[in-house]
Amino acid sequence: MSEDVRLVAWVRGRVQGVGFRWFTRAKALEIGGLSGFALNLDDGRVQVVAEGPRGGCEGLLDWLQGSDTPGRVEGVTEIWDTPRGGYDGFAIR
Repeated sequence: MSEDVRLVAWVRGRVQGVGFRWFTRAKALEIGGLSGFALNLDDGRVQVVAEGPRGGCEGLLDWLQGSDTPGRVEGVTEIWDTPRGGYDGFAIR
């Protein structure tokens, strides 16, 4: 049985204007079982919130930190929490 978790990640680097949110949503849908969103922040970072099974959230985090993302990721800061719910699928905001 997989524990459901909430991942909040802030991705910094050249991650706006390169399709980063779209690819993040596509990856979350590919992993399956995740809900949440990807949002451009005013300071140039992208915030990603994902809720679902721990393994799925870990897979999304691994992808965010990997070399297969669009643009150029310079770093990812993440926090883990309990799910809050209220998301309908995985959205781009």
